[in-house]
Amino acid sequence: MTTAQRAILTAFDDQHIGLSKGSLSLVLILTRNAKSKTFPLDKAEFVTSRGGQVAGLGGPAVKRILNDHGVERILSNEGGRTSRGNMERMSAYVDVMNELASRDELDLEAAERYWVERALAYFDALPFTFKLDPSRSLRACVRDLLAQAVERQREVKGTMYAGAVMQHLVGAKLDTITKGLVTHHGFSVADAPSNRSGDFLIGDVAIHVTTAPGEALIRKCQGNLSSGLRPLIVTTEDGVGGAKALSKQAGVDDRVDVIEIEQFIATNVYEWSVFQRDARPATIKDIIDRYNKIVAECESDPSLRIEFEG
Repeated sequence: MTTAQRAILTAFDDQHIGLSKGSLSLVLILTRNAKSKTFPLDKAEFVTSRGGQVAGLGGPAVKRILNDHGVERILSNEGGRTSRGNMERMSAYVDVMNELASRDELDLEAAERYWVERALAYFDALPFTFKLDPSRSLRACVRDLLAQAVERQREVKGTMYAGAVMQHLVGAKLDTITKGLVTHHGFSVADAPSNRSGDFLIGDVAIHVTTAPGEALIRKCQGNLSSGLRPLIVTTEDGVGGAKALSKQAGVDDRVDVIEIEQFIATNVYEWSVFQRDARPATIKDIIDRYNKIVAECESDPSLRIEFEG
């Protein structure tokens, strides 16, 4: 992409698009459709036969474009709802493409990559959401949060969102207990291949947080025991069975505690709020505030943040 094209697209982005999934969907589709048109573009070609609507908008179309660039996350199911604003943005963007083409500066492939990059920036800005639903159990609310992380992990291959969220949630809870005396590490700084006793060390307890307990972790727990430490594994509901089976196979099942994370978080929320309904939102918000502070200090990915909906 030429410097001139990037400058013009950036200016248009700042004025008309921003990190809006509907607007980003619109320009992705317009850019892709422009490849099959003759320049200068006729705005009428981008309007439905009935008029008043931008043609070609739809979630599947946006998904195909992102997939072509190796992005499997879903930007929008609708692909940009029909609105007067979309018609105005379409008109302005066609003008931009025509201007660049007239100056022999238009590279539609590069323009598409630019908007894909902006879509990725939109994804990076999205926090997870913890919704406290009075009609559901606290464990179910924690489960929903972790499910978001697992889903994002499927969409962004190679990034262990679920493990990171679990580690820092546990860290936030421990922060509350110890009044901020816990040492935190970035999720990528895993304890298993390092010389650290665990993800957290409090008193004589080495705490290991994992989505998938394996033999390496059990060996780490055996090392804890040899050093006079008490190993505690915090894992998912599915991981509990595996951790118990592996620890039994290693002959340490009666010396290693295994706790499921939903219970680990929910139990303390009940205790700290003294089982009072009106106190629970503030208790959960405090944990999430501490979690977000840890993420800001230890991680470079802002999308790990959690937004609380009480």
